[in-house]
Amino acid sequence: MTLLEDLLEANEAFVKNEEFKAFKTDKTPNKKAVFLTCMDTRLSELSIKALGLKNGDIKQIKNAGAVVSHPYGSTMRSLLVAVYALGVDEVYIMGHHDCGFGALQPEPVIEEMKNRGINDEVFETLEYSGIEVSNWLKGFDSVEESVRETVDNVKNHPLMAKTVPVHGMIIDPETGKVDLVINGYDKA
Repeated sequence: MTLLEDLLEANEAFVKNEEFKAFKTDKTPNKKAVFLTCMDTRLSELSIKALGLKNGDIKQIKNAGAVVSHPYGSTMRSLLVAVYALGVDEVYIMGHHDCGFGALQPEPVIEEMKNRGINDEVFETLEYSGIEVSNWLKGFDSVEESVRETVDNVKNHPLMAKTVPVHGMIIDPETGKVDLVINGYDKA
């Protein structure tokens, strides 16, 4: 049986047993907050439980490293939609210690792309178009710096309301301890 078949079988049982009822909520988050967190599997439930949150309390956006790398990319668009269309009043950027994106070296990733069939012509075309794939894939040196930079990018985005606090935190994926990096209520 494939993973897809396993997943669909589990879903069939989930629906048949009406397990979905435990997750009923609406699209407006109870806590009126959106969290940008890393896609690290260790954070899937930990980042929510460690802060005493439950299903329906927040909007959650996940990407590699919990970063906003492009001011008009999909992550920033999602944050803006959360604020202007989904009742969000606060933004939380949550990085984490031992982040794989922070340690990411682009060369092995590019090599694996090539091993899976992406040919040199694609990389040449992208480079000719002004996209440096190795820079685009490069991680960060410090999770704290990354969180500060992302908070700054979100807070100072021309379309983000100045009344929306943007907080920065770092979670330990081993213990769930959260350290505050930036208190978005501070106006300094």
